Amino acid sequence: MKVGLMSDTHDRVPAVAELLAQMMERGVGMVLHAGDFCSPFALKPFEDANVALAGVFGRNDGDPEGLKAIAAQGMGQELFESPHSLTIGEHKILLVHDIGDVAARSVKSHHIVVHGLEHQQSMKTRGDTLIINPGEACGWIHGAPTAAVLDLDTKHVEFIKLADPKWQY
Repeated sequence: MKVGLMSDTHDRVPAVAELLAQMMERGVGMVLHAGDFCSPFALKPFEDANVALAGVFGRNDGDPEGLKAIAAQGMGQELFESPHSLTIGEHKILLVHDIGDVAARSVKSHHIVVHGLEHQQSMKTRGDTLIINPGEACGWIHGAPTAAVLDLDTKHVEFIKLADPKWQY
């Protein structure tokens, strides 16, 4: 199964919609979001793409109750406080906005950790744990919207970057 990884969307709805379209082309069946949607309207692209979403709140989510209310209207959209542990198939996944908020033993007890905050794409391992930051879906800081696709069966990560000049900030 392939899952999309996204973080730090910061209300840039058109970029999120394009990243979701590219994820769907790659066979993504679900998206994990590591926080900082910002406003409730930022969930619209997920509803339009008809994709399952599990997300956590970040530091810039100014209306968590509004975000929860909008997510509750869609099918398969759930938002949680960060950090949040979930299982997909046989994979224990930790979804967190700021990985610095998580104890090392918690990271170690998961197969995969998806985090945001830093706005930089990265992938590393600690022991048997794969740790991924999909970057910033907004592109506000580093100039281009980014995300990732993770194949849960192979643990292969494909990073996506919207490089077309129309997405450059």
